[in-house]
Amino acid sequence: MICPFCGHNDSKVLETRDSEDSSVIRRRRECISCSQRFTTFERIEEVYMWVIKKDGTRERFDSRKILGGMLRACEKRPVSIELLEQTAEDIEREFSQTSGTREFSTLLVGEKVMERLKDIDQVAYVRFASVYREFKDISTFLNEIQQLLTREQLPKG
Repeated sequence: MICPFCGHNDSKVLETRDSEDSSVIRRRRECISCSQRFTTFERIEEVYMWVIKKDGTRERFDSRKILGGMLRACEKRPVSIELLEQTAEDIEREFSQTSGTREFSTLLVGEKVMERLKDIDQVAYVRFASVYREFKDISTFLNEIQQLLTREQLPKG
């Protein structure tokens, strides 16, 4: 750490304290060269994830939007809010651990939500898919239901 008084590039830490919410570490330092004391603050640099929307605009990834969509799809269904909150957190964690990119298309996010909803509640899955995939007519809707039924009839294992 460079001393703000003399510019020397070495100091020793005298005291370290966490902030109340542990988001910042306060360090009291003393310059090895001039013995002046100074305080530094350390915080983890946040790396934001971005979603690229259909129109090409970008906005920050927000797992609350995922949760909101799943809550609407699961309205009046026997699915706990806790399960949906955990699912939204899992999806966010999965995207944050994807190496190499911090930008994801809404297409990819929506497909991930549908993949999870398919295992949680099939009615909620069809509701979400009908909005997300913008079903234009009843035949598209019926096709999606037929694919679900076919999947259910396949042997598991």
